[in-house]
Amino acid sequence: MIPEAVHVGAADVPWVENTAYPGTMMRLLRADLAEGTYVMAGRLPAGLEVGTHRHLGAVHMFTLSGAWGYREHGYVNRAGSYLYEPPGSTHTLFVPADNTETTETLTIVHGVTEYLDAEGNVIGVSDAAANLRGYYESCEAAGIPRPSGIIL
Repeated sequence: MIPEAVHVGAADVPWVENTAYPGTMMRLLRADLAEGTYVMAGRLPAGLEVGTHRHLGAVHMFTLSGAWGYREHGYVNRAGSYLYEPPGSTHTLFVPADNTETTETLTIVHGVTEYLDAEGNVIGVSDAAANLRGYYESCEAAGIPRPSGIIL
């Protein structure tokens, strides 16, 4: 049997608030729990700071609009840029406070993300299952039924 492509339309998976980072919006497009991979679109406001975290798997991130960067690096990702994060990469994501437009990203995450305290101790973890739960919880909080468009 030849596998078929699967399409997710814009109306199939709504934007909802990402309660982990108030003021941010997310759309979970794919969550493969067996493989441990998820694909998420995000809208990030100016001034956002995400805690320091380490990816145990590879991450691919496309910037569709706006700008963002890592505190540990001198470059800023702008619309049209692509970033590859190898397994083990550790960084602190931020959106410049003077950003004049919403930053929109598309991220493909493989495996677990560990959130770290100032001493480098793991204080939390996230993975495909946690993001699926969080997305469903955000939908329910917004009064939106669980969408059927997520590729599972």
